[in-house]
Amino acid sequence: MVATLVAVLLSAQSVPTLAEKTKGLERREGLLATYVAPASGTVYLELPPPVGDEGLAAEVLYHSAIRTGLGSNDVGLDRGQLGPSHLVRIRRVGHRVLFVVPNLGFRALSQDPLERRAVEESFAPGVLWGAPVAALNEDGRSLVDLSSFLLRDAHKTTETLRRSNQGTFSLDKDRSVIEFGECKAFPKNLEFEATLTFAGSQPGGFVRQTAAVPDAVAIRQHQSFIALPAGGYTPRPFDPRIGAFGVSFLDYAAPIAAPIEKRWISRHRLELDAQGRVVKPIVYYVDSGAPERIRSALVEGASWWGEAFEQAGFPGGFVVKVLPDGVDPLDARYNTIQWVHRSTRGWSYGS
Repeated sequence: MVATLVAVLLSAQSVPTLAEKTKGLERREGLLATYVAPASGTVYLELPPPVGDEGLAAEVLYHSAIRTGLGSNDVGLDRGQLGPSHLVRIRRVGHRVLFVVPNLGFRALSQDPLERRAVEESFAPGVLWGAPVAALNEDGRSLVDLSSFLLRDAHKTTETLRRSNQGTFSLDKDRSVIEFGECKAFPKNLEFEATLTFAGSQPGGFVRQTAAVPDAVAIRQHQSFIALPAGGYTPRPFDPRIGAFGVSFLDYAAPIAAPIEKRWISRHRLELDAQGRVVKPIVYYVDSGAPERIRSALVEGASWWGEAFEQAGFPGGFVVKVLPDGVDPLDARYNTIQWVHRSTRGWSYGS
């Protein structure tokens, strides 16, 4: 017992404070504070004190994307392509941090916490990533080294290459780096980026056709943490006539005679003030890198949606502009229409 207590105390003493660990590092304020250390290739994430039995330190929306693509329509790794998106609950349990993805495909829309708990415990959540605590303060604030999270294949590039019969590739960490200039902090979102190199010994024809070095394909991967939206949002049932994607899940609190499957529409939140004016219009930005005649056509075509919004009672609620200079099209604060070049003809798609 004494030996165990001594081991625990030594373990606690080996973890430095935040001030000690971040001395001389650049602090970037935002949704969560980050520290960058280009000399060691490290990005640290500061977490507030955890609350509750689960040790919840933060809850964010997460999504990944790739800034640079392969250039092959047949493979499907396009510039600006969005990847997996999740709700992530950041937990600190003892001296470890976990990024937990709750299983929202199965829910209980009930006021009864025990009923909700029964469903949550019946279907497995996921753990996106985990790491030890790098620093800890007496007030409960902690620091975690985010570098391995940023340098993983979040976009499933190796799986995409394999599925399209382009060979077996693996992430080469010796040829992968965090792009510190693209790691940005804002009040409601954090943006991170890394150059990842994927090595393969027998690249397929599409890779050989488009990659500068077919056995060492470099992709710029982007990842975002986004603040959860404010409350007061009322979901609306999905209607197939709207021609848009929806959100579906199983609701185990549904009445016996009602369908267990729930489908909600995915939509922007538009609000009107007392005078019936849109408080914050939806703005889409067209890629300024598109050729001029195409760029103008994209702005004009996308702007036609403004007429539909006006007829629906939201005049001025939908606006299309050209992306201003210096604005990152992958910054989660902006809705963008990106222009993508490919070696063969392809199609456009949205998300």
